[in-house]
Amino acid sequence: MDENMETQVKESLQQLPKTQQESDTLSRHEDVFNIYDYVAVTGIRVDRVEPGLVVSTLKVPPRLTDRAGNLANGAIANIVDIVAHSPIYVVGQPANVSVDISISYVSAAKVNDELEITSKWLGQRGRYSAILVCLKNKATGELIAEGRHSVFLSKVVPKL
Repeated sequence: MDENMETQVKESLQQLPKTQQESDTLSRHEDVFNIYDYVAVTGIRVDRVEPGLVVSTLKVPPRLTDRAGNLANGAIANIVDIVAHSPIYVVGQPANVSVDISISYVSAAKVNDELEITSKWLGQRGRYSAILVCLKNKATGELIAEGRHSVFLSKVVPKL
């Protein structure tokens, strides 16, 4: 990742909510609110940003759990998909396209467990990038899931 892109990524990520209150406030704006954003990303707080690395926290809310009270596998997949783009995201640049997502579900997280979500850019070949996302229980350090995400860096702005 070149220095200019690193700077742009860092500046873009600084605009994300850093507290639960900021996240809640953002989700109340009708012009940016949609149900997908509410269900999938509300509550994720960015704790640390470095070139190629983003560390976030999520307190598992009831809306993301299955019948057994565990963080649902679909919710984990959504988190991996969304958070994986964060170390390479640049505001104003075309969207990156997911090519492949592979997730290992290792253990369960319960309602109100606080998770540390680490998204690390592994490298790039041409316009193809690889990112590793780890979800760990913040209190115990136990690995909940590990996701490997491959993205294609688009140069075309979608017309949708």
